[in-house]
Amino acid sequence: MGDNPTRAVLTILLSGLCFAFVGMIVRITVEVPVYEKVFFRSIVSLAILGAIAVRNRENPFRRSPRTPFLILRGIFGTTAMTLYFYAIANLTLADATILNKLSPFFVIVFAPLFLKEKLSRYVAPALVAAFVGAVLVIKPQLDFRAGPALGGLLSAAASASAYTVVRSLRGKEPPYKIVFYFALVSTVAMIPPMIVHFVPPAPGALLLLLLAGALATAGQLFLTLAYHQAPATKISIFNYAHVVFALVIGFALWRELPDTLAIVGGGLIVVAAAYNHWRVLAERVVPPPA
Repeated sequence: MGDNPTRAVLTILLSGLCFAFVGMIVRITVEVPVYEKVFFRSIVSLAILGAIAVRNRENPFRRSPRTPFLILRGIFGTTAMTLYFYAIANLTLADATILNKLSPFFVIVFAPLFLKEKLSRYVAPALVAAFVGAVLVIKPQLDFRAGPALGGLLSAAASASAYTVVRSLRGKEPPYKIVFYFALVSTVAMIPPMIVHFVPPAPGALLLLLLAGALATAGQLFLTLAYHQAPATKISIFNYAHVVFALVIGFALWRELPDTLAIVGGGLIVVAAAYNHWRVLAERVVPPPA
């Protein structure tokens, strides 16, 4: 199948909308602990991906020399999702989203360190701008109020670690199996805290959390489909539409607006991403996943 950039852009925008609605549900279900939100979101993905594997007559549990890396990717992904959900619960939806979208810049740092990939000399300005933008969004303070913002930042670092592992598995394991292990690890990891302290969600909240799992799985599948329809160099920048969707939802439901420093910081991060995207296009190098 040939490239279809228009369809790819529409698909990646639909992916961002799905993830924005997941953030909305996480924010709405304030009475449910974060670990339960992660569990219900993950178990739906696990069921959907398991059904896909059965339909394709594949066994995702078949061991391979790369199974430890699949589990490691799951650990990083679970850490990222838990911290991201924590940030969403305590920040504006837009602020939490923009901090999480710093993950491509962490990939730029991690890939040369762990995958021995060459770091372009043009990357430094983008990294500096993204770092300054993050500082403006976080507004470091010497108290616990900065905790959720740091959680959002660390979620980006954990996501980047997961992406780095995924890159090392490229061409060695099918994408569905990588995502399946992510859902499996996330589900299993949340069971111990649920045993210690389980808060039964109200029926409405439970339905919303199950919907979040379905939307998150759809978002991931749309994202994968988008990258099959056009080169990453042409469409990865559209991942940042997720931030716009989060801003609109946050304002519509809670009249949330980031403060001036957060707006400037978020703008710097997006500009840095756009600059890096433009440099990648100029050099014809595939960028890290956003």
